[in-house]
Amino acid sequence: MKISKLIGITVATMILPLLGSCRNEICYDHYPTMGISFNWEREWERDYGNHHENGWDAGYYGNEYHELRPAVPEWVNMLRYFPDGHTGEKYLQPGGAQFTVEEGSECSMLLYNGDTEYIVLSDVASVSDARATATSRSRASLGVVMERHPDARTTNPPDVLYATYIDHVPSVKNHELRQIPAKMQPLVYSYIITYEFEHGIEHVALARGALGGMAESVYLRTGVTSEETSIILFDCEKRQSCCRAVVHSFGAPAFPDAYYGRKAQDDKDKAYTLNLEIMLYNGKTLEFNYDISDQLKNQPRGGVIKVSGLRVEDEQNQSQGGFNVNVDDWGDSGEIIDLPLGNQPGAQ
Repeated sequence: MKISKLIGITVATMILPLLGSCRNEICYDHYPTMGISFNWEREWERDYGNHHENGWDAGYYGNEYHELRPAVPEWVNMLRYFPDGHTGEKYLQPGGAQFTVEEGSECSMLLYNGDTEYIVLSDVASVSDARATATSRSRASLGVVMERHPDARTTNPPDVLYATYIDHVPSVKNHELRQIPAKMQPLVYSYIITYEFEHGIEHVALARGALGGMAESVYLRTGVTSEETSIILFDCEKRQSCCRAVVHSFGAPAFPDAYYGRKAQDDKDKAYTLNLEIMLYNGKTLEFNYDISDQLKNQPRGGVIKVSGLRVEDEQNQSQGGFNVNVDDWGDSGEIIDLPLGNQPGAQ
């Protein structure tokens, strides 16, 4: 009896430490683990006093306000910056993820969606320099806009882009799961651009536009836009009495966004130009140019732009023969009628 009791005590003494410890081959929680949870701030504009959402006219714009909100992206790129200068990269699902990390390694973290086509990411190895830039696009018939923005590069509208920067992520110990919330804020916004015709829209076969004076790029860490400007080129949709486009943009140049924890500076007499080029059914092209600096003053991050009073006279569409309007590139053929810049009827 004494021998059996002694054996029982000995076995219990051997088992108890195993129950309180962890062996690599049997413990799933042995490694330090980090969990990222995403909160997607799906805003297509920032409200700087215009209150577009209040009284939004879905019949006029063709969309409900919420339908313009950007979608959640397909995947997220995570860059971790460590004190010794090395970096780590990982791709995450937009619904969040858990993954093992190195024990005892604190870091900072930059997260942004990587499913973009019309954005070039540069200098991501240095978090302070990492930025997104719109890709180039060319168009020959931009005389007035190029004259007003001689140093600007012509670009595509950038893709939807979210990002956030976390300055300090504490180290994670063995058996620890550290949850990191990430608020993904938009760095690209939308402008709803409307060209209202008072006469002759039935003569319009094709329409395209340009928006000059916008930021060429944005810094991922801070959300501040670059001082360099661009001319965004885009196509328009012809509607019953107007031409319209939803144009993505980084927003106003050199702008420290208050939504990213900084106070916006006073506007430095920035100039913004809106262009519309239309091709008539007879092949003739007409060009309209507007100074919209007053409209952009309170809409540095998306919003609503409208000009009105456009006219195409019936005689301007007189037949010139069998011209094919279904062309991919308008080129420089056709007569371009350039209307004066500024003081256009209906410009707001």
